[in-house]
Amino acid sequence: MRIRWYGKPDELGETVPVFLELKSRQGFASSKQRQQFLVSADMLETRNLGKGIVDKTTLIDTLARFSHFPGGPLRPIIKISYFRYRFNEVMTQTRISFDYGIYSSMIAPELGYRERELRLQGGVIEVKGSKLELPVTLRRIRLLDTDWSRFSKYGSCIESHLSEPGTVARLWPSGRMTEP
Repeated sequence: MRIRWYGKPDELGETVPVFLELKSRQGFASSKQRQQFLVSADMLETRNLGKGIVDKTTLIDTLARFSHFPGGPLRPIIKISYFRYRFNEVMTQTRISFDYGIYSSMIAPELGYRERELRLQGGVIEVKGSKLELPVTLRRIRLLDTDWSRFSKYGSCIESHLSEPGTVARLWPSGRMTEP
């Protein structure tokens, strides 16, 4: 479960649209349910995130509408931010995004090594379409000619915060590194 919002902190108004999202996976199939809410921009400041962005009743009621019933209390763990370029391949409607400048801040104070902010090196390319192979029009792009796998920015950021500082490859996304 995540709460997502768009925009830079200095560009946000007094109220900000946020999306409560519930992502589910079974094998290669995934689904996402989302509900939009308006919240005060103050709730999105890092110092306030530990209090939660959406009140608990609204959170539980929305998850129930998604047919999800958590077994225990929910609380904010980590804030992840990044920049994204989006592209659409017009013939097959395959969507490609390039995420970079991936920063994370641990919100739960008892987790990790209490570092204020970590930045993952490199970037993440996401290809989303109706088939598992790249469209013909994209196969000539050398950057996309690499092994593919599932990648979780959330999982990688959590792992970075929980890994001891100085650990080799602590801040690199998993996967194969290639030369440009």
